[in-house]
Amino acid sequence: MSAEASKPPLRPEQFDRYRRHLTLPEMGLEGQRKLLDSSVLLIGAGGLGSPLAFYLAAAGVGRIGLVDDDVVDASNLQRQILYQTSDVGRPKVEVAKERVQALNPDVEVTPHATRLSSENALEVFADYDVVIDGTDNFPTRYLSNDACVLLGKPNVYGSIFRFEGQASVFDARVGPCYRCLFPEPPPPGAVPSCAEGGVLGVLPGIIATIQATEAIKLMTGAGTSLSGRLLLYDALRMEFNEFQLKKDPSCPVCGEQPTIKQLIDYQGFCGLPPRGDEPEVPVISAHRLAERLARREAGQEDFLLLDVRGADEFERSRLVGATLIPLDELADRLAELETYRDRSVVVMCHLGGRSERACKQLLTSGFQQVENLEGGIDAWSLTVDASVERY
Repeated sequence: MSAEASKPPLRPEQFDRYRRHLTLPEMGLEGQRKLLDSSVLLIGAGGLGSPLAFYLAAAGVGRIGLVDDDVVDASNLQRQILYQTSDVGRPKVEVAKERVQALNPDVEVTPHATRLSSENALEVFADYDVVIDGTDNFPTRYLSNDACVLLGKPNVYGSIFRFEGQASVFDARVGPCYRCLFPEPPPPGAVPSCAEGGVLGVLPGIIATIQATEAIKLMTGAGTSLSGRLLLYDALRMEFNEFQLKKDPSCPVCGEQPTIKQLIDYQGFCGLPPRGDEPEVPVISAHRLAERLARREAGQEDFLLLDVRGADEFERSRLVGATLIPLDELADRLAELETYRDRSVVVMCHLGGRSERACKQLLTSGFQQVENLEGGIDAWSLTVDASVERY
């Protein structure tokens, strides 16, 4: 008797549930059994992880692991469809497990209420067939890639920002890994987070659906995966573009002579707290800055409003009374700010990322009272003065 024939038949309720899969020649009974016997690890139970969990559970993936150490916040509800208003404050993996098992009791859900690190990633990943990257920060993205390479597992990648998304499959056994495309993480503060730059609420659903499709194909052997291809999506133009990717022989983790042979923890990048040796940057809201500017105009307060955007941005949209010193010129022009070394300085940019870097530079240079305008001039336009042009 063949191994396939020896497997127990689907229960009647399973035939009803998966009937639309069973009628697909590329899927059929064998493909559905493969899904029921497979396991997937979702890294992140947020914007991408929410629709991923729903669609993979509905498809009948036998075991789904969820890695997330966060709790539900009201700001999540605009896009993270696993959660509802009454869930605010609850651990995401706890709520996600309830919702997934309510959708499909066939699915075993394993919550991992932890942040991935070099100490636990290999152990967490080891028990799963496919890893799906739904993270929003570079440290976890690189850690996940490296762990998948070291363990020989496929990594279904997706990322979102504002109105754009990306998706691919990175599997170093047959093609490039994430580091073949981006060998090293960007410097701290170089790339804004989704919290800083925003994200269209429906965008995660589109990219996550692509990721779920790729994961199902990997588990069943159907079709051709996105390995070796990067899919780009622009929601504003409703446009897809595809780029061919090649394995990099000099890749530091999957190349011919790899230099990364164990996991590395990256800190201080998008969405994660700064390292202990970096100064904490106080923030000021747009409303609070408006109050202080009014007092400054009345002669009741004196402080410097420093704009570190580019000159072209400053010409396009500015706040009255701001002093322009672009970030890339700041180190060479600190002497111009000497009179404010012991006085208040508020730093601003477009969205808050460059100004945070400028604040850290000022603080490490001995400036005593430095604050970052939270959300930048974009927040000012949205919450204080709509006549200031957004871009």
